[in-house]
Amino acid sequence: MLCALQVKTCYSILSSLNRIDDLTKRAKEMGYSSLAITDVNNMFGVYEFYLSCLNNGIKPIIGMEVKSSFDDYILIAKNNDGYKNLIKIATIISDRNISFEEIKSYSKDIILIMPISSYNKDVIDIFDEYFIGYSNKNEIKDNREKCALITDICYIDNDDYKYIDYLTMIRDDKKLGEMELNNYKGKHLLSKNEFDFLTNDDILSNMEYIVQNSNVSFEKRDGLLPIYDENINSFEYLSSLCNKGLKKRLANDVTDVYQERLNYELDVINKMGFCDYFLVVWDYVKYAKFNNILVGPGRGSAAGSLVSYCLGITDVDPIKYDLLFERFLNPERVTMPDIDIDFCYERRSEVIDYVIGKYGKDCVTQIVTFGTLAARGVIRDVGRVMDLPYNFCDTIAKNIPNELNITIDKALTMNPELRTMYETDDTVHTLIDMAKRLEGLPRHTSMHAAGVVISQKAMDEYVPLSRASDGTITTQFVMTTIEELGLLKMDFLGLRTLTVIKDAVALVEKNHGVRIDVDHIDYNDNSDPDAIQIDYGDKKVLDAIGTGKCEGVFQLESAGMKNFMKELKPQSLEDVIAGISLYRPGPMDFIPKYIKGKNEPESITYTCKELEPILEPTYGCIVYQEQVMQIVQNLAGYSMGQADNIRRAMSKKKQYVIDAERHNFVYGNEEQGIKGCIANGISEKAANEIYDSMVDFAKYAFNKSHAAAYAVVAYQTAYLKYYYPVEFMAALMTSVIDNPRKVAEYIYTCRQMGIKVLAPDINEGEGRFSATKGGIRYGLYAIKSIGRSVVDAIIAERNQNGSYRTLQNFIERVSDSEVNKRTVENLIKSGACDSLDGNRQQMMMVYNALMDQQVQTKKKSLAGQMSLFDLVSEEEKKAYEIQYPNVGEYSKEIKLGFEKEVIGIYLTGHPLEEYEEKWRKIISAVTSDFLLDEESGGVRLRDNQKVVIGGMITEKTIKYTKNNKTMAFLSLEDLFGTVEVIVFPGEYERYHTLLNEDEKIFIRGHANVEEDKNAKIICEQICTFAEAENGMPQEQRTYRQGNGSRRAYSGNAGSSPASAGGGKSAQAPTRRGD
Repeated sequence: MLCALQVKTCYSILSSLNRIDDLTKRAKEMGYSSLAITDVNNMFGVYEFYLSCLNNGIKPIIGMEVKSSFDDYILIAKNNDGYKNLIKIATIISDRNISFEEIKSYSKDIILIMPISSYNKDVIDIFDEYFIGYSNKNEIKDNREKCALITDICYIDNDDYKYIDYLTMIRDDKKLGEMELNNYKGKHLLSKNEFDFLTNDDILSNMEYIVQNSNVSFEKRDGLLPIYDENINSFEYLSSLCNKGLKKRLANDVTDVYQERLNYELDVINKMGFCDYFLVVWDYVKYAKFNNILVGPGRGSAAGSLVSYCLGITDVDPIKYDLLFERFLNPERVTMPDIDIDFCYERRSEVIDYVIGKYGKDCVTQIVTFGTLAARGVIRDVGRVMDLPYNFCDTIAKNIPNELNITIDKALTMNPELRTMYETDDTVHTLIDMAKRLEGLPRHTSMHAAGVVISQKAMDEYVPLSRASDGTITTQFVMTTIEELGLLKMDFLGLRTLTVIKDAVALVEKNHGVRIDVDHIDYNDNSDPDAIQIDYGDKKVLDAIGTGKCEGVFQLESAGMKNFMKELKPQSLEDVIAGISLYRPGPMDFIPKYIKGKNEPESITYTCKELEPILEPTYGCIVYQEQVMQIVQNLAGYSMGQADNIRRAMSKKKQYVIDAERHNFVYGNEEQGIKGCIANGISEKAANEIYDSMVDFAKYAFNKSHAAAYAVVAYQTAYLKYYYPVEFMAALMTSVIDNPRKVAEYIYTCRQMGIKVLAPDINEGEGRFSATKGGIRYGLYAIKSIGRSVVDAIIAERNQNGSYRTLQNFIERVSDSEVNKRTVENLIKSGACDSLDGNRQQMMMVYNALMDQQVQTKKKSLAGQMSLFDLVSEEEKKAYEIQYPNVGEYSKEIKLGFEKEVIGIYLTGHPLEEYEEKWRKIISAVTSDFLLDEESGGVRLRDNQKVVIGGMITEKTIKYTKNNKTMAFLSLEDLFGTVEVIVFPGEYERYHTLLNEDEKIFIRGHANVEEDKNAKIICEQICTFAEAENGMPQEQRTYRQGNGSRRAYSGNAGSSPASAGGGKSAQAPTRRGD
């Protein structure tokens, strides 16, 4: 027998190198018959470990190491009851130290292994069965108790100890030289000889007993889903709701097509046991709508379900838009349905609270996720441990393409420059080798952004729990494990655009007395006869989208998408649906064909006539996954369930399935009931051509159900922007009120639309941006250092007792609130007090004295004292009031400076306004292009993309390299916001005389893009606005290559090659062997 009873996996975070599949495969090769997972104080990996062991013919033993400042021991579950007790212990200990009483209450069916080095008799006495753990022969010489070998396996191969030192230094934020090395030597997977040397017959017998008596099994269990109501028949109730909903949707004109589809879907849902699932979702969506929490029209494949449409879970008619139920719920592949719901992001938490209240706090939990040591990040982490210069490591990291699922090995294949550095530079070689060994390991736990699990009983009856950093309780199992075990996972997503729509609709009703109905799409049940129905075929709205002026329009406001809309010139909602589906890597290649087919219908050809009804709506192109399913069903006779399976195989690139299905598609498969194309009169050649085109497209094809639902949201925002631009833009800016850069971008859009953006005003304004007859009034909440409660108090006093007349009147009336001197100063600087009796300079000169006077008056009032001031008449009082000095208003420059200081942007003007025409002609990017987009998670520029930007230097920080050379970090501001500029020593030496605050300059350089950060620009050339009369001058310039040499280049903005490595390093890599 060869077994290991103490194995840490990589889920002992930053403490083990053991990737589970690698571990179990190697253990199988070495002859292991059993392994025990004993991660420290968690059970994150037990299910993955269990499956991996079974796949490799190894018996999985489920355990955990309990470790605290005063205890360290191993617990092994004997059976499923012991596993449940282990879950309870793991849940407690992930949050705090566990008491002896708690351990005792959950000790049944658990075997204790107590390491001899941390022997604790009190713990031993709790358990019915225990063994003493030892790791070398010296520890058992005088020990007469039952012993078992434990060697704390943290890595697989004997030579891997050096890598784990680096891993733990990343964990502890240490560098080489700051901690002892080789602490983990000997913690590898033992060979048979090593194992035999450390054991004897008695010990082997003890270990065999533990293995034979540890029998935990994971099976998908029924009855875990929450029950909507135990007192009703779920299927009958669901059917009743759906039939009523269908009549309401279709105004009692229910055709056979709809009724048959509904009956079919209900039958599938009932047979698969998901009636309660739909009722649970229906219930919380109903709660949201009843409480005026805006719900999106649909998300993901659920929009393809007529049941969802009838229940009001989705609002897009799946039959009208040709959406497929089987894409959502395939009766031939039993998996959990997945209904994701978008809510107004401000009130999403209310819906979750409702669900918690209905099903119980113990039964509703959020889901853990893991951040990993990703390719670029691990290069930087290992570089820090090696104490290498940041710029050196950044150069290496930036040579790794910023792509999804990129690995260091892939990058070495893709980027010859990186490969050259790796092959010729010893330091780079060591750095990359070390990083490759650590790449992909879990780095930290996090929480799924939207996922929530709902169970029938308390969650820790099924899965271990832990507490996230913000105190939220999460599962210790990831989303896929949760679903495989039969628990119900749902996504409650907060969508900012829904909040924009809600706020815009409210402003329209307030200002125009018009109610806009965004809930009834393509039908009217007359539940609100006075409301305006949105026409989703309005030519004016579609033409507005076709201009490409889509700032603020959901899904359509990126630069590329705006250009696409200008080309596409959508004429229907179907065009918008297709546009959202096509504008992504892969399908983008079909955009020219789609546009040509739209503009030149006579150019469209079909491989066979059977394709025409399927592809006609998309001008002869395959655009959607649903079309792939329709093709294999209509041309080859697949069932819809079979069609979804082949669609899934194509999208997952499962080549062996794709190859097998080609034969079925072309020739048929009688056993599976597939006729095949040839039997339907389609030639072998045509069938293979069609199959090839499907395979090519299906790898990237988009889900039409999702695109249709999101196209509705896009259209709603475009409709509001076209007909009610002031209200829409006010709502849009409120949604980004805490992001001055984004506000600045939308203010610029407002100016282009001819909408004035007015300064904040304590007499006219609200906390949010408000739509007025004169334009959009800036929101008071956006002023810095003024809490929302203070703004609310100011507005409440104004609403109750009328407008503020003077600065003194304002200070007297709000003195009982939290208004302090900083509040008044910032209100004056922002222009919010301009409607009072003085100018900004006058008010700035007296507000301190007025505040002090008010404090003294309050003190005397509290003490019951009277002054001569209280005895004189109102007319005589004026002579004693603090008077404004006789000074004029601040200059425009000072006022703009104050606005920038307290609201983060220039509001009533901009220092660059007079240069805008020249600025526009020369630049190729604006500062907002460098900002991280909260929806896409990226920036609008590619890493290393050549750009020219222009603006004003607002901040300069000087730094010195290790070679005592000077470099600078600049903040450059344009009409949209600011961007960080990095000026390396060579460029600093050449241009330092231009790098002064308030200097207006153009910069040619390249974008520096990192994950999850705003991009920066690496400076290559600078000129002043005066020098750029006819564009940036050409310049003979040099740039560094990987080996530190320089070569010349002369070119125009946007055409010069990128600097090697994406940036200049303070220390150039040296050649191996030099």
